[in-house]
This record gives sequence, C-alpha cells and structure tokens, in this order.
Amino acid sequence: MAYETIKVRKLNPALGAMISGVDLSQDIGNQTFQEIHDALVENQVIFFRDQHLTPDQHKDFGRRFGTLHVHPVAPGVEGHPEILPLHSDAKKQYAAAAWHSDVSCDQEPNMGAILYAKVLPDCGGDTMWASMHAAYEGLSDKMQHFLSGLEAEHGSEHIFGPPKNEKDKRPTAIHPVIRTHPVSGRQGIFVNSSFTTRIVGMKPRESDAILQFIYRHIDTPEYHVRFQWEVNSIAFWDNRSTQHRALADYFPQTRTMHRVTINGDKPFYRPN
Repeated sequence: MAYETIKVRKLNPALGAMISGVDLSQDIGNQTFQEIHDALVENQVIFFRDQHLTPDQHKDFGRRFGTLHVHPVAPGVEGHPEILPLHSDAKKQYAAAAWHSDVSCDQEPNMGAILYAKVLPDCGGDTMWASMHAAYEGLSDKMQHFLSGLEAEHGSEHIFGPPKNEKDKRPTAIHPVIRTHPVSGRQGIFVNSSFTTRIVGMKPRESDAILQFIYRHIDTPEYHVRFQWEVNSIAFWDNRSTQHRALADYFPQTRTMHRVTINGDKPFYRPN
C-alpha cells in the first residue's frame, strides 16, 4: 500500500508497523487520517514515537476514529472519564499479563485503543500483540471450517468481581468464535483467555479442550510483535484483529500509561 503523508515501516510479517512523519498533537487532515486508518487495518497495531499530547489532544485523535468508550468498572483520569489510567507501582501492579481482547464481554466490543506512555520503569514493561488473522490462517482448512460454526460466551464478573450496586453492570455477550473484520473482510479468532468463559452448546470438557487448544495456538511466536516503550510513545491497536498482553516484569518500579478507547460494533462472521 502506498502512503503519501506518513511513513510506514513494517516491524513483523504478521503484524505491527512504526509510523513517522506525523505530529498527533495537531489537527490531521483527511488524507493523513485515512492513511493512518489504512495502516492500522493493514498492520493491526501501529506505533508512534516522540508524541506530546495533552489529554484533550489524546481524546481528539481518538474521536477521529469513532466515539470514545468509558470503562464499565475502572475510573478515568480526573476530568477525563474517557482516558483510562493504567498504573503500576510498588503498592499495586496493574494486571493485564494474559492475552486478551479489550472488554470482549461487551455486546459491541471496542474497535481499538490508543495507549500513551507517561512513566516507565528503567527496563521491562514491554507490551506484546498477537495477530488473530495470522492465527486463523495458521489453522488447517478443516479446523477453520469447524470453528467458524461456533459461538462463545464472554463474561466479566470473574475478572471485575460481583456488582456493587444496581447501577454497577457486569456485561456478558455471545460472539462468533471466528470474526470477520468489517473493513478488510479477513477472518480472525475472537476468543481470549481473559474474558471467554465457554463455547455455546458444548459440554464443559469439550469446550475447555477446544479453548485451550486455541489459546496454545495463539501463543505461537510467529504471530506476535513486541514493543519496547519509550516515554511519549503511542501504540494504536485494532481490537477486532489482535490480542495483547502487558509484561509484568518491572515490579516494584512505576509504569503509568493513559488509554483512550474507541467504541466498536457487534462482531459477525461472514464466509469468504
């Protein structure tokens, strides 16, 4: 794909690209927006270095891609409920070390997220992403066909705990195990070890066996890209085609990230 207003350097064959030649604190024109959008869909996660954004500029960039999500449980930055702080220090370590697709328990899971590095440990604290397109394409034709007819339940109470009051919601949803990307049309796996609880219509042992096979398959290194953070770096991932995990290898040092999340649509499966 040709780009005229940004530079795109692929990092891995499966996914990941470094984007340069753009200042995200400024209003980006329609062509630059479209090229960033296309680079995201093509590469599934894109990275930017040396960006200096205020909270409002962070939100404004996210709003170019859709309405912003407010997390159902975790509070946002003061005065900016759309910005989710992910903070770890000697007293509390943020737990996101398992592969997951953000809030897949929602009826309409997130389209994507824009994570901005504010404070980092001396070393460690990398984040990894896995391509669910590559993982699907790495399956045999028979396994692809089998999984494409299945649905899975995604829950949240086992992660966020029981509701504290009537207004405190713990969403659940049923989604196809194989999801069609609404822009590219590529197929991808859409179950994850954090939120997915079972495959619908199967006995528990059957469901567990299939899910564990998928999770081991997703853990294949050739489907991954690993990003080493620098302060003021940004990662923007497509939640419809990736999973990610934060490496918790820096305790008791401090790591603070700010995340803007973009609302998405209901997952579907459409045969090619």
